Amino acid sequence: MFYVNARAFVERKENDITEIIIQTRNKINEVSLELPGGRLELYEPILEGLKREVYEETGLTVIEVEGSHKRIDTRGINPNFEVECLEPYCEYQTIRGPVDSVGMYFICKVEGSLLEVGDDKSDIRWETTDEIYRLMKEDPRQFSNVDRAGLMYYLKHRFGKKFEDGDSGS
Repeated sequence: MFYVNARAFVERKENDITEIIIQTRNKINEVSLELPGGRLELYEPILEGLKREVYEETGLTVIEVEGSHKRIDTRGINPNFEVECLEPYCEYQTIRGPVDSVGMYFICKVEGSLLEVGDDKSDIRWETTDEIYRLMKEDPRQFSNVDRAGLMYYLKHRFGKKFEDGDSGS
């Protein structure tokens, strides 16, 4: 089994405080906090899949994806083989676990009304990055296995917040 995922750091600023959306994943044998996003469909363009997943899970429409202006595709060169290239905020690869997956995280802006319950999700909410950092320091295992490293990367490289344990990056 191998999956390709697109995940979102959905950001907004309120009074100079950055907030992102987190939600509770409600699947059999798995209840955890996570970011919006999920598996791309076969041959689905990355940004289309990202926008679809964010909408399905939160009810919000992605109106801006940081770095998307750099996107290039090869449509029209060979109709039997088309490829797109773009720059995500960061990427992940599982290096141990029950499912092998790779994924891309994007920083997004959205519009619309936030759902209370989405696609296998509940407690969908805006949370300050300071609160996310506190929750991660308190117990990182309350976050999904996939998003844990992505959140550590985001908090460290976007806001300078350090993690002592499990932070082997520079």
